[in-house]
Amino acid sequence: MKRYKNKHMKKNSIIALLIAMVAMSAQAQLLYKISGKGLTKPSYIIGTYHLADVKFVDSIPGLKKAMDETTQVYGELDMSDMMSPENLMKMQAAMMLPEGQTLQGLLKADQLERLNAGLKKIMGMDMSNPMISGQLGKMKPAALSTQLSVLLFMQKHQGTFDPQNLFDQYFQKQALAAGKQVGGLETIDTQMKVLFDMQTLERQTETLMCFIDNMDYYEKMAEEISKAFYLQNIESIDKTMNEKLNNSCDNRPEETDALIANRNADWFAKMPAIMQEAPTFFAVGAGHLPGEKGVLALLKKAGYKVEGMK
Repeated sequence: MKRYKNKHMKKNSIIALLIAMVAMSAQAQLLYKISGKGLTKPSYIIGTYHLADVKFVDSIPGLKKAMDETTQVYGELDMSDMMSPENLMKMQAAMMLPEGQTLQGLLKADQLERLNAGLKKIMGMDMSNPMISGQLGKMKPAALSTQLSVLLFMQKHQGTFDPQNLFDQYFQKQALAAGKQVGGLETIDTQMKVLFDMQTLERQTETLMCFIDNMDYYEKMAEEISKAFYLQNIESIDKTMNEKLNNSCDNRPEETDALIANRNADWFAKMPAIMQEAPTFFAVGAGHLPGEKGVLALLKKAGYKVEGMK
């Protein structure tokens, strides 16, 4: 009886493990094939992560096949267009406070003190340094939050994150090297507006202080998203992105819509014509793929067949 019980328990454990492996493999996808609905050739879409190591592309199943079978690459932005002198100046201007305003002027005394403590932790210097004050003191709070989050991540990932060789840019670079067309699903103006002008300066200040006051939490979130990305688990990325502190630091519904859902809908509206024109390789942030309002769900609802690449 005991032997039977042990064998029965062992069998159940194996079945449970197999079910778990199937469930994990169903979620562990970054690259998807898009076909059907009149497409003569399939297109593909991959979820990217701007802080990921570019060498990770070698670990993505089906990537070479997808890139070989497509004749154009679309990202969130056309990266070569974004790097033009005109657009670099436009981006820099969008990150800066209005003329005559400074970050020190926006912050209360206790907020500036907390910010300086955070800057010292990340950079070893604070606003008392004229160079730091001259550069960071003119930035919008939202732009500074973005810069600090990247610097915080780089501290732990030296040697794997190269800001001059971003994961997001890899696919467009490969396309241009192969003589393929490259395009963007949105303009630099649209992206800059969402990132740096969607919120009032008061709200941006609030979210900057949230980052400073909860630095360990946001650092942990970045690590969890990075880990989920390398496991190719977009559902886990989505879950982490939607974690809440249950206070004013959490994204408001309209902020989440502006960052994710509205852009997903805008990109999806353009994708059918792009795919009809030529088989296309789309590369967008992995957080835009999952969920009811994610790009994958929008494609499926429209009648396309969406399959994870193995």
